[in-house]
Amino acid sequence: MRMMPINEESGVRQGGGREPNPAALFAIVWETLAAMLGTAAAAAIVRRAAGRAGTQRPELIDLVVRREQLEYHYTLPDAWSQPAEAATACERAPLALRALVAEIGQLLVELTGTIVVGRLEEIPELRGRGLVWRSEGAN
Repeated sequence: MRMMPINEESGVRQGGGREPNPAALFAIVWETLAAMLGTAAAAAIVRRAAGRAGTQRPELIDLVVRREQLEYHYTLPDAWSQPAEAATACERAPLALRALVAEIGQLLVELTGTIVVGRLEEIPELRGRGLVWRSEGAN
C-alpha cells in the first residue's frame, strides 16, 4: 500500500460514513508521525515497534516500511484493508494494530516524552477505537 491521503475509499469515516478499518487507522498514525517527526523518523519508529510487537503478533511480519528513492512507503497485512464491518475477515488485525500502537507509544514516550503521544491521543478516529498509547500510570 502506498501512502495516500485519508479519504472515504481508504475506509476512514467522513461525515458519517463507514468506520475506519485498520489500514485507515494506521494511515492516520503514519501521517501524524510523519507530520510531527518526519518520514524517516516515522519509518524507524514503526519498523522498530513492528519488530517488538511481532513477537506477540506474527502477522506484523507483513507490515513492511521501505524507502524508495526519497520517499517511504509501507505495505500492511492484507486483512487490515478489509472493511471494519467485516469483523471476521480482519479478526486478528485489530489485535495486531493494538499491539503495534502500544509499542509505538512506548517508543515515542522514551524518545520524545509525551508530546507526540498526546497529539495521537487527541485524534477522534484513534481515540474512538480505544487505541492505547501509554501504559496505565505512565505520564
